[in-house]
Amino acid sequence: MAGLEVLFASAAPTITCAQDALVCFLHWELVTRGYYSVGAGEQPDPSDKKSELLPVGWNNNKDLYVLRYESKDGSRKLLVKAVTVEKSMIVNVLEYGSQQVSDLTLNLDDYIDSENLLDFPRTYRNSEELRSRIASEIITPLHEPWDKASVSSPHREFPPATAREVDPLRIHPQHPHVSRPPSWGTPGISFGVGGEEFVLVGWRGRGDSLDVCKSCFSNLHVIATSHLFNNLTCGVPRPGSRSQPVAHLASSIAGETQASPLLSLWP
Repeated sequence: MAGLEVLFASAAPTITCAQDALVCFLHWELVTRGYYSVGAGEQPDPSDKKSELLPVGWNNNKDLYVLRYESKDGSRKLLVKAVTVEKSMIVNVLEYGSQQVSDLTLNLDDYIDSENLLDFPRTYRNSEELRSRIASEIITPLHEPWDKASVSSPHREFPPATAREVDPLRIHPQHPHVSRPPSWGTPGISFGVGGEEFVLVGWRGRGDSLDVCKSCFSNLHVIATSHLFNNLTCGVPRPGSRSQPVAHLASSIAGETQASPLLSLWP
């Protein structure tokens, strides 16, 4: 209570009634909870400044006290109004951000000795009870929204990022890493007729194989991979085949201009 005594001594010349002493006590409780007084009245003033002392003109009106407070980090702002009704005082506090309101009604005679306002040790009665009521009925309801928010979203600790993670030039992969290439198997042929007559070398299928590495040269080699077609005459198409005879292709590459008579049989 040493801090309250210093505050009371600084405001003693202006304390003239029980409600003044009660507002002084309430002010100190808010200061110990991390708030500063910024001014008197509802409207901000250019001369406002944070202070642990009561602002100038704080008790000009003995029936209505209006004080403004702000937390140390500026995240919370309070508007305090204390109204005197006969021998009682009704305290109403509004938090601007959350619009949370708390109130408290006190009997002046229960906590203030009006006959000893100039003697600090004898001015206040039941000080611990008064502090407990201010905390439970004024402070706690105002802090509940922040307390619940901090519990529902606790702070998470993350390990420090590595040099690989913070490299701005590194391009992150768009697809997950595959440990081994998939086995696609042998692709099927979608054509019903003539689909296996000529295939690239290395394709494991039936029919004839065309070596594309030698297709640009004058000698075109056709490898017959099935003994069923060993007896076919060169240039004679396989029944059902849609490809042009090899003889005609070979003669065209060799520079022959005469058309093959078999050409008329194929579209």
